[in-house]
Amino acid sequence: MNLEKLKGLQIRPEQKRRPQRVFWSIVLVVAAVLPVTVLFIQPWAKDQRSLAAGALALPGGGQPTNTLTDPAPAAGTPPRPPPPATNAGSVLTVNGYIIARERIEISPRFLGIVKWIGVKKGDTVTNGQVVVQLDDTEYRAQLRQAEGQLNSDRAAVERDELNYGRITNLIHADSESAQSGDNARLALAADRASLETAQGAYDLAKTYVDWCVIHSPINGVVLEKLVNPGELVMPQSFGGGRGPSTALLAVADLKDLQVEIDVNEADLSKITLNQKCRVSPEAYPDKTYDGLVAEIAPEADRAKGTLQIKVQIANPDQYLTPQLSAKVDFLGR
Repeated sequence: MNLEKLKGLQIRPEQKRRPQRVFWSIVLVVAAVLPVTVLFIQPWAKDQRSLAAGALALPGGGQPTNTLTDPAPAAGTPPRPPPPATNAGSVLTVNGYIIARERIEISPRFLGIVKWIGVKKGDTVTNGQVVVQLDDTEYRAQLRQAEGQLNSDRAAVERDELNYGRITNLIHADSESAQSGDNARLALAADRASLETAQGAYDLAKTYVDWCVIHSPINGVVLEKLVNPGELVMPQSFGGGRGPSTALLAVADLKDLQVEIDVNEADLSKITLNQKCRVSPEAYPDKTYDGLVAEIAPEADRAKGTLQIKVQIANPDQYLTPQLSAKVDFLGR
């Protein structure tokens, strides 16, 4: 019985042989897929070697050029030049603001009403040009009054001079007493003093009339127009903040510009008076201007730990505008 069970478990020789057709089918499929796989892997590996070679060739650890996405430069195109070294020779670079060396706010000398303004913001003005006129009706009336008093006193002096002359002749002829001569002389002296007072009042009234016509004190540009015709204006208070109607115009010479900067106290040893500088406005970084350290403040700002420096700009042009920011390179001494 055991022998029959063993025979039942025995594998027959014809079952040990695999079908040859299945084996050769697998071989043909592998042979067909292998060349396609090789063709796909070879370009990818080549690109990876190119990227690795480019990364090794760039100095300073720069970013490599992607040969798959970056197009090659056209034939005959010159290579792009590197950006200029704007801080060449600089020992310190600080940012500041462009300012006019002299900003003048024209204020009236007395309380008055604006009658006419002949300029607007951005206009060019010359030294002595009439820019504002105040209402002078009251002051012209005072001028006429002073002129009348002046003429009256002149007539009184002339009358006293004639009277004194006649009395003097009578005294010499013993026809008039000496006391009459003294009285005539004193009356002439009093009228002459009154004439001087009248002359002073006339000059003062004329000065007020002249002050109603306001001139530009410099050659420059109108930065601000602070009032309009019909507004009441008053002189600017000394030491106080400017109110809305204490100044008429703000003018400045845009050919005389500086850069105002605050320098950290740790960098002050790198700056000296008359040191050469290079100024570059932030709005036009490709433009540079020669400069010179013109002013070093005598007192530091303790709260900020800085000292104010002013750099004079040589030959400014229309690209430089007050209150715009600028970069200053302090050049080595």
